Amino acid sequence: MDFLTRKKRAAAAAKAAGADALLVTHLPDVRYLCGFTGSNAALALRGGRAVLFTDGRYTAQARAEARGTRVVIAKRPAATAACEWLETAKARRCGFDATQTTVAALGSMRKAVSGKVRRGMFVAVDPLIARLREVKDAEEIVRIRKAAALGCRLFDGMLSYIEPGLTEMAVAAELEHRARLAGAEAMSFETIVASGERSALPHGRATRAKLPRQGFVTLDFGVVLDGYMSDMTRTVHLGKTRADEREVYDSVLEAQEAAVAAVAPGVTASEMDEVARSVLRRAGLGKYFSHSTGHGVGLEIHEGPRLAAKQKQVLEEGMVITIEPGVYMPGKFGLRIEDMVLVTSKGGEVLTPSVKAWIEL
Repeated sequence: MDFLTRKKRAAAAAKAAGADALLVTHLPDVRYLCGFTGSNAALALRGGRAVLFTDGRYTAQARAEARGTRVVIAKRPAATAACEWLETAKARRCGFDATQTTVAALGSMRKAVSGKVRRGMFVAVDPLIARLREVKDAEEIVRIRKAAALGCRLFDGMLSYIEPGLTEMAVAAELEHRARLAGAEAMSFETIVASGERSALPHGRATRAKLPRQGFVTLDFGVVLDGYMSDMTRTVHLGKTRADEREVYDSVLEAQEAAVAAVAPGVTASEMDEVARSVLRRAGLGKYFSHSTGHGVGLEIHEGPRLAAKQKQVLEEGMVITIEPGVYMPGKFGLRIEDMVLVTSKGGEVLTPSVKAWIEL
């Protein structure tokens, strides 16, 4: 990872936002800028210098992981120590990400510096690092490809395991066990297994409910490899199919594939959302599509851009997004189909090519 270039870009973004320094406390942003993976850190950038503050638990780890960055083992809160250093480094306008900083944290930051510089020193800026993270470099794409490929292998293997009578929890546990055995560091998020009427819950976490003899089973899951996450959803059907179930499935698949085909640099997030949504509206299912069409994925499971109505951000080459339209009919059933897609100069490359055609078990 080219951490030096990342830090330079972060400093340039802070300067453009009117700040001469930057305090980074969101851990995925810290990792992105210097490689440190610990659970307690604050990174201060000022005048071409980068200093990572953490605690004694991470003495060896920080010095091994933090690249091109001085490490300070602080005896007080990391952010407090970082603010004190920024004052000694003569920072006058230090940017911080308001979306990741609580009111209490900001109060502590201000108390950490002397009264003569306290007023006006800390300035809220847009999520500068999060924006930089949206466009992945070559090494990040390699890691995301591996995570996505592992997710596909796991899904393909689960098809012979899923059967009526198993609990949703059992399915989730089996999938997660296989993921760990295959090398996953963790799951990207709590695995979703929603079956029967519960499949109408967009985020139906696995419960003790048993898989039905007849009905849908939705699996939404992801794995973490080398810090980068995958995210995919497939919906399969158990037992004899009803005509209305197949019709809805075909409509969701059409919407998903239309949106995937529309991926290209220069297309806006709202245009992407409309491509999928319009297919479902024409099928009379628009009111049952209750969430956005997709989101970015990387060091976090939800990153920018957000593919939703009124979102004017433009897709750029190197972004990795999800395309995940769904239909949720309370009291009946629901389903979702989701792929990860890399934005390339030629369009969209699907990173999760597991079968999406109708699967009846």
